[in-house]
Amino acid sequence: MSRTDRPRAAPAVQPGHPLTADAALLARLESAAPGAVTGRASDRLSFAHDASHYLLVPQALVAPRDMAQVAALMRTAAAHGLRLTFRSGGTSLSGQATNDGVLVDTRRNFRGIEILDDGARVRVQPGATVRAVNNRLARHGRRLGPDPASESACTIGGVVANNSSGMTCGTEANTYRTLESAVLVLPSGTVLDTGAADADDRLRALEPDLHEGLARLRDRVRGNPASVRTIEKLYSIKNTMGLGVNSFADHTRPADILLHLVIGSEGTLAFVAEATFRTVPAHPHAATALLLFSDLAAATGSLPALVDTGFTTIELLDATSLSVARQDPRAIAALRELTVRDHAALLVEHQSPSGEELSDRVDTSSRLIAGLPLAAPAELSTDAVARAALWHIRKGLYTAVAGARPSGTTALLEDIAVPVEALLPTCSELTGLFDSHGYGGSVIFGHAKDGNVHFLLNEDFDAPGNVDRYLRFTEDMVDLVLGAGGTLKAEHGTGRIMAPYVRRQYGDELYDVMCEVKRLLDPLGLLNPGVLLDEDPAGHISHLKSTPTVEAEVDRCVECGYCEPVCPSQDLTTSPRRRIVLRREIARAKEAGDTGLLAELEREYQYDAVDTCAVDGMCATACPVGIDTGDLTRSLRAEQRGRTEQKVWAYAARHWDGVTRGAATALTAASTVPDALPARITAAGRALLGADTVPAWSADLPRGGSRRRPVRTRTPQAVYFPACLSTMFAPADPEAGPGVRDAFLALCRRAGVEVRVPAEIASLCCGTPWKSKGLTDGHTAMRDRVLPVLREATDNGALPVVVDAASCTEGLARMLAEEALRVVDAVEFVDTTVLPGLPRARRLPSVVVHPTCSSTQLGLNPALLRVAAVVAEEVVQPEDWSCCAFAGDRGLLHPELTASATAAEARAVLRHPAAAHASVNRTCEIGMTRATGHPYRHLLELLDDATRPHP
Repeated sequence: MSRTDRPRAAPAVQPGHPLTADAALLARLESAAPGAVTGRASDRLSFAHDASHYLLVPQALVAPRDMAQVAALMRTAAAHGLRLTFRSGGTSLSGQATNDGVLVDTRRNFRGIEILDDGARVRVQPGATVRAVNNRLARHGRRLGPDPASESACTIGGVVANNSSGMTCGTEANTYRTLESAVLVLPSGTVLDTGAADADDRLRALEPDLHEGLARLRDRVRGNPASVRTIEKLYSIKNTMGLGVNSFADHTRPADILLHLVIGSEGTLAFVAEATFRTVPAHPHAATALLLFSDLAAATGSLPALVDTGFTTIELLDATSLSVARQDPRAIAALRELTVRDHAALLVEHQSPSGEELSDRVDTSSRLIAGLPLAAPAELSTDAVARAALWHIRKGLYTAVAGARPSGTTALLEDIAVPVEALLPTCSELTGLFDSHGYGGSVIFGHAKDGNVHFLLNEDFDAPGNVDRYLRFTEDMVDLVLGAGGTLKAEHGTGRIMAPYVRRQYGDELYDVMCEVKRLLDPLGLLNPGVLLDEDPAGHISHLKSTPTVEAEVDRCVECGYCEPVCPSQDLTTSPRRRIVLRREIARAKEAGDTGLLAELEREYQYDAVDTCAVDGMCATACPVGIDTGDLTRSLRAEQRGRTEQKVWAYAARHWDGVTRGAATALTAASTVPDALPARITAAGRALLGADTVPAWSADLPRGGSRRRPVRTRTPQAVYFPACLSTMFAPADPEAGPGVRDAFLALCRRAGVEVRVPAEIASLCCGTPWKSKGLTDGHTAMRDRVLPVLREATDNGALPVVVDAASCTEGLARMLAEEALRVVDAVEFVDTTVLPGLPRARRLPSVVVHPTCSSTQLGLNPALLRVAAVVAEEVVQPEDWSCCAFAGDRGLLHPELTASATAAEARAVLRHPAAAHASVNRTCEIGMTRATGHPYRHLLELLDDATRPHP
C-alpha cells in the first residue's frame, strides 16, 4: 500500500481552505502519472519541510514511477503552466527543494544502482543515497568522488543538482569533474542521453534552438576576456553560486555544455533520470591527528606546509568550536584539559591505499608536525577508536550547537569559500560579525585546505526584529566574502538564500548569460521558480520557516532528513522527519484555531505516523541530534491507552506464563485446521476491534513454541534469560534442529560453559511488548517482577544476563538501565566466551545474514559477522538490508509495513543464492522468511548444527 492508494476518509478542510486539494490540478497530474498523485494535506505539509529554513506548501505531490512519467509531467506542466520542483533526499540547506507548485518526489522509485567496469564507473538513479552507492562500490575498492557530510541521506539527484563536493574531494573530484554522462528529461519532455555517441546530433535534431543557443552563448563567453577572467577566478575555489558558466569555457559540444550546466542547476533546467560517474579509489588505510594552535593565525599559517605534505583532509575548528567540543564527554583528554582562549585547531588525515604507503606518509608528516607551533603535543593515529574520537569532535559540532538551541529557533548552517590566503582575515571578521549582530556562540569550521568555511548560527524568525537582523548580517557577510574574492556558496548550492546575490558575485554579463540559459531550456520558467536565479531582492527572506514548540522528545529536530533512509515506513506512509513536522503542523493548526485542518491532520496521523511506526530506534542511529522518534510514538500511544486497557495489560504482565502459553496454544491450534478458518476469524476480529488491536493470521506463521524452564547449576558464568518468543513461536523448521533456546544451551554445554536459568523464567519478559505500545502500567508491573529475580540470580550483578533475541536484549537493557546489572546478547556471549571452547565447525558454503535494528543499536553486528564466519565460508550481508519492521507484533498487526520495509532487502537476497539464511531475533526471522521465501533461523541454531558431534 502506498501513500497514493491507502484508504481515505472525506477531508475535513472545507472548500476555499488553502489546503483544499485542487481537483482539476490533481486530474491533470493523474493523467501524466497515474496512481502517483496525492493532494492530502498531510502529504503536502510534511513534504513542504526540508533541511532549509524555508517553508512553501506544494499544491500537490507526485511520486512518478519511471522516466516516462516524468517526461509526461514535463509536457503537462508546459501545457497548463504548472510549476515543478524535484525533491529527493530533502537534505539541501539553501531552500532549493521546496516550492508552492507541484513537488515531484524522485527518491521513492528511482534508486537503481548499476556497477560498470568492475567499479571504475557506476550508473545511478537520482533517488539512491551516496552511502548506498559507495556500499555497492566498496567490494571493488572504489567510491564516488563527491563525499558530502550528509552522505547517509543525500541522494544522487541532489549531488548532481548541487554540484556536491565534500571534505576530501576539493574541486578535483567533485560532481562536475567526475560526472561522465546523464540521461536528461528536458522541460519540453525531450529525453537526451548525453553518453550516447550521437548525443550532440540528437540534441540538434530534437532541440535545434537550444543547440544553437548554447553554441552562441559558448562563443559569447569565450569571446569576452572579462568573463573568462571571472570564471577562472571563481572556479579556482569551491563555487556553487548560480549556473555553472564554466561549462562554456571547459566544453565545446552543446550536448557536453548542457550536461555540465545541469550540474549545480538545482532542478531549474532539467530532470536527471540517470547519472554515470567515474569513480575514485577508496583508500582503506588512514591516520588522523588533532593539531591545537594558540590562535587562528598560527593554524592558518601552518596550512601551506600541511597541504604540501599531502593530507587528504584538513579541517578547521575555531575557538568557539573548541569551547563547544571540549564539553562533550567523548572529547579527547587534550581538548578537555585545554583552557580555550583564542585557540584554533586543524583536524588532519592521511588516506592511503596500503599500510606501507600510509606509514611513509605518517613518518614524513610527523616530522613536520613536530616543528609546528602547537599548543599541545599531537601525533597521527591509525587506531580506529582513537580516530573515531577525533572525528567525533568535528562531526559532533552540529549536534552540540543545533541540539542545544532554544526551543522554537532554527539552526542555520551556511558556507562560503575564499582563497586560502584570505582565510584568516575572513574568519576573524566573520567572528566580529557574529558579535556585532548578536549571534554569539556561533561556530566556524570547515575544509581549510579549500578555503571553505561553514558557520552555524541559531535564529528565531518569529521574534520581532530578527528578520531584519538576519538581513543586515547577510548583507555584511556578502560584502566581506566578495571583498575577499570569494564565493557566497561553496558547497550548499545557491537555493533561495543566495539567489538575489548571484548578479553581485558574477556581474551583469555572466548573470545575463545564466538568464539566457534558463530562457533557452525553460522559457516558461516552470522548473523550481525562485531558486538560483531570482530578481526579487527580498526572495531570500520570504517564506521563512517558523518552528513551533512541540513534544520534548522531538523538539530539537532540525528537519535535516538524515533519519529517512533508515526508516522502515518511509515508502509506506511517512518517516521520522515527516512525523515530527506533522506534529509541528498540528500545533500550528491548533494555535490558529483551524479545527477542520486539525481534525484531518490528526485523523491521518494515526495510521501514517502512529500505527505504522515500528519504534525500532533506527532513526536515532542516523539523527545528528540523537532523536529517537519512537519515543514520541510510544508517548502518543500511551496517551491513547484507556484505564481499562492499561489494567488488562498490567494483568497480563502479572500472568505472563499463562498468556504466552495461551498464545502458543492458539498458534498450534490454528496450524491444525484449514487456513481459511483462522484467517476468517482474525479478519472478523480486525474488522470489529481494529487492525491495530487484532493480529492478522497467515499460513506462514509457525506453530506455538514450548514453555521456558529453569536450569540449575553450581558454578554459572552467566544467567540465561531466554526470550518468551521461544514460547510463543516454534523454531522455523523443528525437524531441522532445535530453536535458539536449546541451541544456546547445547553450545554452552559443548564448550563447558555453565549458565543458570532462573526458576521464575516462564513468567518473565524484557518489557518490550508494553513499552512499544505505551502500556506503562504493564511495563512497570513486569519490571517489578524481573528486577528481584535477576538480582538474586546474578548474585547482585556479579554475573551477566544473557538474552537470545536482540530486541529482547535491547528491551531488557533499557528496563535495567539504572541497575547494576549487565545485559549482553547471546551472540556476543558466544563470540567472547563460548566459541573458544567449541570444536571446529563444519562450515556451510555460504550464509546470508540479516542484522536487525536492535543488533545495530547494541553494536552487535561485528560479533554477528564473526560468528557467521565460523558457520560459513562466505558471509553475505545484503547492501540493502534494513529493519524488517516486524517489531514484535507490528508485522502481524500491519503486515503491509513489513512487506514495504523488506522489499529492497528481499530483492538483494535473491541476488545471493546461499546455503542458509540467519538473523538474531525470532520475529525478524519470521518477517524475512515471509519476505524472501527462504527459511531464516537464528544464527546460533546454525552454529549448533555446525559444531554438533556426528551421531
